[in-house]
Amino acid sequence: MAQKIDSLIELVDHRQGELINLLEKLIRFKTPAPPARNTEEAQQFISSFLKQMGFEVDKWDIYPGDPNVVGVLKGAESSDYQSLIINGHIDVAEVHESEPWEKDPFTPVVKDGVIIGRGASDMKGGLAGALFAIKLLHEAGIQLPGDLTFQSVIGEEVGEAGTLACCQRGYKADFALVVDSSDLHIQGQGGVITGWITLKSTQTYHDATRKRMIHAGGKLFGASTIEKMTKIIQGLQDLERHWSVMKSYPGYDPGTNTINPAVIEGGRHAAFIADECRLWITVHFYPNETHEEVAKEIEDHIRKVAEGDIWLRANPPMFEWGGTSMIEERGEIFPSLEVDPNHKAVKTLMHCHETTLKHEAIVDVSPTVTDGGWFGAAGIPAAIYGPGDLGNAHSVNEQLSINQLLDYTKVILRFIYEWSHTNKNIGE
Repeated sequence: MAQKIDSLIELVDHRQGELINLLEKLIRFKTPAPPARNTEEAQQFISSFLKQMGFEVDKWDIYPGDPNVVGVLKGAESSDYQSLIINGHIDVAEVHESEPWEKDPFTPVVKDGVIIGRGASDMKGGLAGALFAIKLLHEAGIQLPGDLTFQSVIGEEVGEAGTLACCQRGYKADFALVVDSSDLHIQGQGGVITGWITLKSTQTYHDATRKRMIHAGGKLFGASTIEKMTKIIQGLQDLERHWSVMKSYPGYDPGTNTINPAVIEGGRHAAFIADECRLWITVHFYPNETHEEVAKEIEDHIRKVAEGDIWLRANPPMFEWGGTSMIEERGEIFPSLEVDPNHKAVKTLMHCHETTLKHEAIVDVSPTVTDGGWFGAAGIPAAIYGPGDLGNAHSVNEQLSINQLLDYTKVILRFIYEWSHTNKNIGE
């Protein structure tokens, strides 16, 4: 059977035109998020593709016009052999009309050894390669002993947790592989959470009363929430510097854990003292931390800052964390993901990479975030492994090396086969 897999891997080169055509087909589906609510046609294509490969397909709306698609191919000996989830997102980064693309972003161009188009790198290349590997296995009549689940999810680009919805729907496996852009590195990731910090006065004041708040003897206990928010921002900066000194994680530059004051909203208009101010922050944290932990650290620190200010002590800051959509709720969570290099699936993936590509596999951490953390949060061991690099993700004239797409497809074909043929009861 190993010889048969080697023959299938050779077919990837011989049939690369079909693989490229599949990726071109996916790119032509206009699925940018924002605006989102535009993946129905693309997801129907993937649903039909999986059904043709013998998968049982579950397709349901996360939002109108944005369904998830999950296909399950039951293994011949499910109870004894390892199961696998392959996960990727069908949405792509937004495109502005002013961007100087060589051609329409959703009209793929193949030239000079690359394919150009929105989503080529992030991450329709990963979806196309995995789907093509499944097609080759199906055409060869190979029945996998372990279960294979394929997830095409929505909303990753805008923090809409399509992958979380899959976990909540009960989809599990012994290992999950997120085929997002990793430049063929096997990766874990830090996490991201957004939050709103709100200051609100219990009373509103005319702007002419300001002199009574800030000059001696005015006897009016009031303040501008905009001005008071500067103390909150200073407190966040102090904590951020403390984190950069006291926290670290292998593979990350010092100070990668950041607190970004991204958006500030405050005041009514010029005739009022600002009675409400809201600060939107983005927090990056390390793979060995949780979003609950870092949110609590920030709240505890900022409450102590507020205790040192007379007005803030009487009008303490309020906190709102996360959200399921940057579009609907202006908030998101990406849990962190630690990869265990000694996990049997990770070792198998490393072996498949090295056997197929004849060079050492790299296990490291992603400088960005993907849906991979949702699997870790659900107790499913996982890793990120896909074609494409962050230099091209979200870029004008986004592109993917065809050679890397071929390499990735070969590796994932071998990995699907080998992991599915790994007995659950051997070497535990």
